[in-house]
Amino acid sequence: MRRIKLDRVDRVILRELQRNARITNVELARRAGISAPPCLRRVRALEEAGLIKGYTALLSGSELGFEVTMFATVGLHSQAEADLHAFGNHMLAKPLVREAYMVTGESDFLLKCVARDINEVQHFISELTALPNVASVKTRLVLGVSKYEPGLPIDTA
Repeated sequence: MRRIKLDRVDRVILRELQRNARITNVELARRAGISAPPCLRRVRALEEAGLIKGYTALLSGSELGFEVTMFATVGLHSQAEADLHAFGNHMLAKPLVREAYMVTGESDFLLKCVARDINEVQHFISELTALPNVASVKTRLVLGVSKYEPGLPIDTA
């Protein structure tokens, strides 16, 4: 994989867009210490290079009625490539699964799930444990959040 050489201005642009993707180009340029036209060219170049994958809004789960966040570790009977791929594809179709990671250790997948209530969680766990290749499921309900900082730690030095 080829890495793109980023200068300080590029890193400032990435950091600021990550903090607030709705920032105006004029304000972004001011923070980066350049004028607006080259700032817009740099943003487009970062998008074309694949460093900026898209833009999104961070929603309030509790305000929208999603009261439960759960992490689940899932162990499979078989770790054959086709079986791992099949499980990952199955998780794509589950809206409650917000993130799914294939991991090392005693389990094969780590899932981050959100649900409206504990009944929805219980139903999902029942579905999950009934899948043919699932050997084990361990869950952890989130009681509180100490830190939530999506994105990457972009260093601008």
